[in-house]
Amino acid sequence: QVQLVQSGGGSVQVGGSLRLSCAASGRTISTYLMGWFRQAPGKEREFVTFINWSGTMTHYADSVKGRFTVSRDNAKNTMYLQMNSLRPEDTAVYYCALRTRSHMAVDNMAWSEYDHWGQGTQVTVSS
Repeated sequence: QVQLVQSGGGSVQVGGSLRLSCAASGRTISTYLMGWFRQAPGKEREFVTFINWSGTMTHYADSVKGRFTVSRDNAKNTMYLQMNSLRPEDTAVYYCALRTRSHMAVDNMAWSEYDHWGQGTQVTVSS
């Protein structure tokens, strides 16, 4: 059984930085697509970024491009999200996700393409 355990997050002021971690257990992540999504109060879960199995391909939502960086350390079975220049609109619960289905995803940015989820981490940015 795959488990994704998130850490990091918290409260920062505008312009600050935070780093989220997503550690997997129960299965090696080295061959799988992973992503980050977020959900703000009263809003639907939205795509933030994904990273391919080797870390050689990433994609970001326009709203975070240039400020957020996704990375992974397959040796540690962990994915990271470095968030810089944070804004109040980044306030949300952040979720990491892992896709373990054997066939290629149709849309790597769709939350329905992912099979396993972390518990969620609150990120609050205040002005």
